[in-house]
Amino acid sequence: MSEWLILWDARDAFLAGALNTLLLFFVSVSAAFILGAALLYQLEQGGWATRPLRWLIDLMRMLPFLVLAYLLYYGLPSLGLKMSAWSAGLIALAIYHAAYFAEILRGARVLMPEGQIEAAKAHGFTPLRLFLRIILPPLVIKTRPLMGNQLIYALKDTAFLTIITVQELTAAANSVSATYFIPMEAFIVVIAIYWAISICLELALKWAGRFGVKRGFEHV
Repeated sequence: MSEWLILWDARDAFLAGALNTLLLFFVSVSAAFILGAALLYQLEQGGWATRPLRWLIDLMRMLPFLVLAYLLYYGLPSLGLKMSAWSAGLIALAIYHAAYFAEILRGARVLMPEGQIEAAKAHGFTPLRLFLRIILPPLVIKTRPLMGNQLIYALKDTAFLTIITVQELTAAANSVSATYFIPMEAFIVVIAIYWAISICLELALKWAGRFGVKRGFEHV
């Protein structure tokens, strides 16, 4: 029981780590989704950039996330570009998961019926308006399960950032564990917090599914 009292006394460290994790997660996945959608839009337009963008997406998908984080934080200073651990972690998460979001959306786009798109073109929609109003919304709703999985992966990837000294939830658990020598209890708390965040994400995705049904993007 004394170990749990110690953890209660150290609750501020866990709270700060959890808040930092949440901030890092929400900012990075928002940026990653915007970048992923931008990649899909550019692929839709075709042209000379299509092949380099495909190479970039494939590169990010085959690269271990931790290698990218190391490269940004420890590698770029050798080129004269130094950034904070938090910035390096945020950029790494955004770039890495943008490739996955783009690939998820691209896979759904291949299966999307063209009738509605052709009708929008006939009504004079510009390419950007067509993409934002007609193509992207149903793609997001229909790929909800895959998007949900990717969000969970992004949440778990934040834990790797403790290695480049980002003070997130896992770093807080490491600090408390090293100080009081209670690794089991400290990481049980971390697991519980990650689980709670994941449950909230699942509930948000279910709400998005109901919204999609109301808007006619999918059927029950």
